[in-house]
Amino acid sequence: MQSRRKLRFRLVLSFALFGLGLSVLFAAASLYVRAKVENQLVVTALQHDVDQAVNKVIHHPGQPATSELIDAWMWSDRTIYKAPLAWQDLATGVYDMHDVDANGRARHYKLAVRRQDGIIGFVRYDISREDLGKRQLITSLVFSVLLFSLLSLAIGLWLSRKVLKPVTLLAQRIRDFRKAGKAEPLAQNFADDEVGELAHALDEYSVRLTAMVEHDREFNSDVSHELRTPLAVIASTTELLQGSPDLTPKLAERLKRIERASRQATELIEALLLLSRAERRGPTRGETTEVAKVAADVIESQRPQVRGKPLVIELEATVPLSINAPASVLSVALTNLIGNAIKYTLEGSVRVEVSADRVEVVDTGPGIKPEDAERLFQRGVRGEGAGGSGAGLGLAIVRRLCDLYGWHVSMRPRAGTNGAIASIVFA
Repeated sequence: MQSRRKLRFRLVLSFALFGLGLSVLFAAASLYVRAKVENQLVVTALQHDVDQAVNKVIHHPGQPATSELIDAWMWSDRTIYKAPLAWQDLATGVYDMHDVDANGRARHYKLAVRRQDGIIGFVRYDISREDLGKRQLITSLVFSVLLFSLLSLAIGLWLSRKVLKPVTLLAQRIRDFRKAGKAEPLAQNFADDEVGELAHALDEYSVRLTAMVEHDREFNSDVSHELRTPLAVIASTTELLQGSPDLTPKLAERLKRIERASRQATELIEALLLLSRAERRGPTRGETTEVAKVAADVIESQRPQVRGKPLVIELEATVPLSINAPASVLSVALTNLIGNAIKYTLEGSVRVEVSADRVEVVDTGPGIKPEDAERLFQRGVRGEGAGGSGAGLGLAIVRRLCDLYGWHVSMRPRAGTNGAIASIVFA
């Protein structure tokens, strides 16, 4: 999974981590070098000092032993018992020692020992001050690490603001265009660099997209105009024929079917135009659409689709429900939902229920799988079962219309029995 953090945050974090890592490496290297050099110098100095003290005693037995360092002792094999117990068995070399002085304070020192020709020399070097210096060095290094980290963070913030300023400006202009609903050229406001190239590419894409949208709108308007004209002729001719005095009942029923089909085609054209323009429109002059009335009209228009099947279609409206949307939009949505229920139900019932905030279409058909409920609203997806045919666009159109008006459309299987429930919840 790719990171979704902002570019500026990643740049600042990179600078901060780089500064922290560099500071830690510097501190570790400083500690290592100090310890290495200090140990080498102390060992060399102590060994040299004890060597010269022993040689002096050997070559000048009458003179007292002296040391260039603070404390030095010389004993022979017979007088070694005078030395501290912890020193008596030490071989030639340098040792790291700890003890307590006469005042009861802990003492840390290095002890150089030299055994030669029955003479045993000791030189003690107090390194307590070295320990204090080491602690001070560590404290200073920790402070330096924190200081370097904060400095790196500050530099990262400053550099990121400078480096990302053109990108931020580009994003701000695009957001302004989205609010204003109109795009203006971007490239003229940026230098001839990578951001300028990006702005130029966005300008070209915007021009092509605008031309495509305008062409689509013009095409939809032209198609709508050309389709409305023959539909108006069909509707007017049907109305004239229905007023004929010698009209038989069978012919009158067929004319009513033609009239309903013409009205449905007109409503579908209006709904598709709203979708193509992404335009939400409600009834004018404060009118509202009664959901139960539209549902009843849709049910009557869909009864011929039963085609002799043992199927009952009924409407239940428990409470009045009105919405602020054109009847044509609701009619297109319900026509698809009710039509699908009739298509897939071989026998039983299709019930349309209108309640306080929703309308539901309940059928006794083969039902749907829970995992397929959302997928059925995708373009090109068709339902399974008897009567399942078509282009798979009906439910996709319903979803787009509901999204346009802020409604929620869904499908789910009926609990404990066959069938499905399609519902529209009005926001």
